[in-house]
Amino acid sequence: MYRSPYEAYPFLCDAGEDLRCDFELLTDEMTSRTGLLRSLVKDEALKAELLWVCELIYHMNPTLRTRLTVTEEECAHLLELAAGWKARCGERCKLFVLTQGCEAACVAHLLRVQGKQLVRLIYRWVEKGHEVPDRLLDLANLLSGYFFYLALHLNEVEGVDEVPYVSRNYPAR
Repeated sequence: MYRSPYEAYPFLCDAGEDLRCDFELLTDEMTSRTGLLRSLVKDEALKAELLWVCELIYHMNPTLRTRLTVTEEECAHLLELAAGWKARCGERCKLFVLTQGCEAACVAHLLRVQGKQLVRLIYRWVEKGHEVPDRLLDLANLLSGYFFYLALHLNEVEGVDEVPYVSRNYPAR
């Protein structure tokens, strides 16, 4: 197999069944998208929070190849942040909504989905016989929830109403 002398990342040619590079690329994309989201918000406290989240995701990045360096305290802080956004959303977070709204909310929804993709990728890695710290799965799931509640908040700040979604396949709860 040809390897370019200009290879953008040394692990891009890893075997297809080795999911470590896929994990690293997904977390890299999430940090980039978190930076994009940060550029779209005006609130300085939220900008600082998003910078912290961006750094947290980067600390998760090499975990499958090395070790998890995100602490219990950092995981607890992410849980607090997610719970805070959930509390601020009130009735908005009781709906299943279409993923639409202001630009920042749409970026947050994309990050929410990527958090779920990260969870799925970790489960695939474990299924292949590898062990991961429980905290890594907690972090990936928390990121998805954090960005969901943040999307609802960002729409609210911009005066955008959520559009409820009613599934034809699943009964309302």
